[in-house]
Amino acid sequence: MRVPCLMAASAAASIILACGSAALAAPLKVDEIVHSSKRSARETAAEKAAMHFYEFWNTGDEASLKMAISPNFVDRTLPPGRPQGPGGPAFASKAFRAAVPDLSVEVRKMVFSGDYVTVHMVFRGHFTGEFAKVKGSGQTIEFIATDLLKVTNSRVSDNWHIEDNLTLLKQMGIVSG
Repeated sequence: MRVPCLMAASAAASIILACGSAALAAPLKVDEIVHSSKRSARETAAEKAAMHFYEFWNTGDEASLKMAISPNFVDRTLPPGRPQGPGGPAFASKAFRAAVPDLSVEVRKMVFSGDYVTVHMVFRGHFTGEFAKVKGSGQTIEFIATDLLKVTNSRVSDNWHIEDNLTLLKQMGIVSG
């Protein structure tokens, strides 16, 4: 069953209002949410956790992360240098926002199946900070990513993710091509 974007946007707006400092950021944009034909209580809980998780990625607001993530969170595709566990996403967000302070995420599609959520998104911003010893000059950053989340006890407990890092590094001028 597809949920219209307005429902997703109003859910995101509710999350923003509940998060305080995130109210200054642009609302999380979600283009499409897909549930099984018979939406379960597990999928409803998974949707709430996922919306908080991506509100965190959209704003950097750690209150949203705390509402989303399990104390037993495991990053199943942990990049080198990122701490494992619930502190990992906060660490990654802070590091990336140092390079791209206006970072935002647009969720293109969320697909729910029981405890699992597949999410396709686009990250955007401007490279005005520093990353890998390269100083940005305000160039536009736009790259895609896909996550597979597992939600356990209404919290994100596992994440498998892949980002289009080649596009990102080319846009930052770190690699040529």
